[in-house]
Amino acid sequence: MKQKETTLNTLVNEGKVSVNGLSSEEVGDNHLMTSIETPMRKDAFVMSDEEKMKKIESHFREIMETLGLDLKDDSLAGTPERVAKMYVKEIFSGLDPANKPKIALFNNRYQYNQMLVEKEISFYSNCEHHFVPIFGKVHLAYISSGKVIGLSKLNRIVQYYAKRPQVQERFTVQIAKELQEVLNTESVAVIVDAKHLCVSSRGVQDAAAATLTSFYGGKFLEESTKQEFLRYVDMKTQY
Repeated sequence: MKQKETTLNTLVNEGKVSVNGLSSEEVGDNHLMTSIETPMRKDAFVMSDEEKMKKIESHFREIMETLGLDLKDDSLAGTPERVAKMYVKEIFSGLDPANKPKIALFNNRYQYNQMLVEKEISFYSNCEHHFVPIFGKVHLAYISSGKVIGLSKLNRIVQYYAKRPQVQERFTVQIAKELQEVLNTESVAVIVDAKHLCVSSRGVQDAAAATLTSFYGGKFLEESTKQEFLRYVDMKTQY
């Protein structure tokens, strides 16, 4: 099933950004996304990682100084460098296609023709509207079309798409589309259950709120198959 994709028109007027008539603040508070693909400039990878870290370090130093922080303090002196390294090498490393996990498939020699469910996959990402954490669990499943994937690769796909500025709806669809492509099957299901610090630590400041998103394709569009998947997700597993 082809997912409906909504494109939001972005306008810049006198330095102020608006999307479909909404202010930049309204876009952030409503968690809107402009496309299924992560928005990237064509020259995103012209600079090396080292050049990016140097530039980010300089800009973040300026941000801290603008806030009035004394970077001569031992605790703060290395923060711009640490933040730059964290951005490029860790929490936003999924922006670089070079870090995409290499996927190896295997023949389904066991002739296992039921759904395979991997649940409770932990992830940490960051809201692209405020650059504060999104974290939670991903539950996913697929029905083999003849090939199977190593279980650890399912986790790596989740982490790859988490390690970038994200919108939860896009994150959900990106995982599902990647699984459909690599496994050559439409029969994929993904649920993301997450907490957004842009909701709990700022703005409305609701610490109890959680956000759930889902994707169902192929046989998972059948109600009986979907309900079976949901039962597995709800099943308590203790070890």
